[in-house]
Amino acid sequence: MLALSSRFTALVLCGCLAAPLLAQADVGTQGQAAANGTSTQASQTDTEVAGAAWKAGLSALVERFERVSTELPDDEQAKALEDLAAEARVLSERYPNQAEPLVWQGIIYASQARAESGLSALGLAKEARAVLERAVALDPDGLQGSAYVTLGALYDRAPGWPLAFGDDATAERMFQRAVAIRPQGIDVHFYYATFLQEEGRMDDARTHLEQAIKGQIRPARAATDAALREEASRRLAKLG
Repeated sequence: MLALSSRFTALVLCGCLAAPLLAQADVGTQGQAAANGTSTQASQTDTEVAGAAWKAGLSALVERFERVSTELPDDEQAKALEDLAAEARVLSERYPNQAEPLVWQGIIYASQARAESGLSALGLAKEARAVLERAVALDPDGLQGSAYVTLGALYDRAPGWPLAFGDDATAERMFQRAVAIRPQGIDVHFYYATFLQEEGRMDDARTHLEQAIKGQIRPARAATDAALREEASRRLAKLG
């Protein structure tokens, strides 16, 4: 009986000792959970701040590009595009996992290439293609098809091998991909129609010019889209 009592006392003592230890463990666990929660909230806040920063920077860049491309005379655009390209490069390097700054870097490089000539234009076209390919690796829709429109134009305009990467079949695939992503895009149909006209496919070009005229204007690119719609109307009238 004594042995049983001793064993019982030992068990009780163990239980009494275990309770405070468990309570301490609970307090420690709760403290760690609170710390983890605070850390998670701080991380989310940092992410939101970073996201707001690059979006604000990109919005300002797009606004300036819109003014440069629609308001400045051609002889003043080269320097302005060079400045925009430098800003776009800084933005995409600062936020390398964001596709949108890369898409805009590629668009601006492509605009520079269009304004230049010779080897400098070729080098810019190659840089634009490389940047846009990185962008679509991050975002398969390529900023609602904008990356594919620009890639299509680059493949259309660049010389073929061995000088560069120009290829009509690839250009058409890029335009078709853009149409699939954003079927109401004025720019999508306008540049596809331009390609089709150059290929001598006038019936197809008419179809896409009509779609460009009917397309939706993007709020951030209103001036550009309005100009493309007007040019599409002129071209359609010439085709008859």
